Amino acid sequence: MAADKALDGEAGATPLSGKTVAVVHAAWHSCGSYQVNVSQIAAYKALGARVISIAMMDALSPPAPEGPRWPGYLAATGDLHADRRFFTAPPNHSVLTSALLLNGWWPLIHGDQATWLIELAKRAPLPEGLESERIDLIHANHYFTLPLAERLRGAARAPIIVETQDIQARQYVLRNQGGFFVPPYATYDDMLAVELDWTGRADLCVHLNEEEYLEFQRLLPGARHALIYPATKPVALSERGRNIVIVASDNYANFVSLRWFLREALPLAGDVTVAIYGNIDVGVKNRDKALYEEHRDLFKGRVEDIGAVYADAGCILLPTIEGHGLSIKAVEAMSSGAPLIATSQAFRGMGVDPRTLSNVMLREDAAGFASALRDACIRLGAGDALADSAVSDTRRLYDATFSPQAYARALARFAVPLVRAEN
Repeated sequence: MAADKALDGEAGATPLSGKTVAVVHAAWHSCGSYQVNVSQIAAYKALGARVISIAMMDALSPPAPEGPRWPGYLAATGDLHADRRFFTAPPNHSVLTSALLLNGWWPLIHGDQATWLIELAKRAPLPEGLESERIDLIHANHYFTLPLAERLRGAARAPIIVETQDIQARQYVLRNQGGFFVPPYATYDDMLAVELDWTGRADLCVHLNEEEYLEFQRLLPGARHALIYPATKPVALSERGRNIVIVASDNYANFVSLRWFLREALPLAGDVTVAIYGNIDVGVKNRDKALYEEHRDLFKGRVEDIGAVYADAGCILLPTIEGHGLSIKAVEAMSSGAPLIATSQAFRGMGVDPRTLSNVMLREDAAGFASALRDACIRLGAGDALADSAVSDTRRLYDATFSPQAYARALARFAVPLVRAEN
C-alpha cells in the first residue's frame, strides 16, 4: 500500500501529503505515554502529513512557559519533532469559580480523578495561533483530552481518533490507594463510566494492547475500534554490555513492582550489582523513604543518554508485578536485544507468549527471579560471549510489531480512510 511504500523510501507515496494532523496529548515527559506521542508524530510525518502538537497540562497552571511544571516539560521534550508546537492549561483562576468547585473539586476529594481531569480539560483554552491552521485529522491521547479535541474539531470539522493507552479508571484505583480522600469514595465503575462516555465520542478508538482492545470492544460495542501496537524508537543494541539494569519511570505500578524486587527478590540474590535508571527514584523516595535510603546507591536517576545505558546492559530486569496496558519500557528493553529476566506480567497485552523468546528468562516468584539474577551475574562476571543482540528473538519481535515502520503502516490503514472520508 502507499503507506508501506512511503516508509520504504519510495518518492511520492505519502498518503497524507498536504494534510495537517493535530496530535493532542498530556504535557507529560519521561514516561511511556510521552514516547508514544513522539512515535505518533514521527509516524504521521512519515506518511507525509504536516503535524502540530498540542500539549495540555493536566493541572491548574499559568500559560507556558510560566508555572512550576512547564520549564521541566519543555526542557525534556526536545525530541518531540512536530512542525509546530502549542501549549495549553486550565488557568489558575478557574479554582475561584463555583463550577469547578462543584463539578471538579467535589468529585476529586472523593477520589474521582476521571471527572476532575475532564473538568480541567473543559477549561483549557485553545492555544493562540491555532486559528491559522487548517486541521484535517485530530489524534487525541487519553479520554480526558477529548473536551479540548472536540472544541478543536468544532473549528476544524476534522475527524477524531482517540488513543486510549490503557483503561485509565484502573490507574486511578491504583493511585487512590496512596491518596487522601473522603467518603463516599469514587468507585472503579463511577470513573469508568466517565471514561467510556468521552471515549465513545471519537470517530475511531485506537487501543495499544490486545487486552485493552477486547475490553473496550465489549464496553463500547457501538464505537469503532482498532488494535495498533505502539512504536518506540529502538534503543541502542546491547553489544558490549556487562551491566545488570532496571529502567523505570515514576508511576505507582512501577513503584509497587520495584518495591517487590527490592524487598523480596534482591535480598535472595546474594552479592549482585544492579543499577536502576529513570525518575522512579523520585517515586520511591516520596512513597517509601526507608526503602530508598536502604538502596540509594542503586538509584542512578534520570539520565540524558538512556541509549548508553542499554548499550552497556548485559542483562535487563523487568520485575513487573503490577500495572495495566502495554509496557513501553518492556518494548524498549526488547529492542535492545539484551537478555531479559522478567515476569510474564511485563509482556501483558502484546499477544505473544514470552516463553517462545529464547533470550527471555521468565520468573514469576521472588526466589526464581533471584536465582536467575545470580546466574546472570555469574555469566557476565565470567566474560561469557553474548549472543548477537541484533538477531535476538526480542529484537526480531520488536522490528515486526513495535518499530516505527510497523506502527506507521498500521496507523495508515485506519487514519487515511478517515481523512479521505471527511474531504
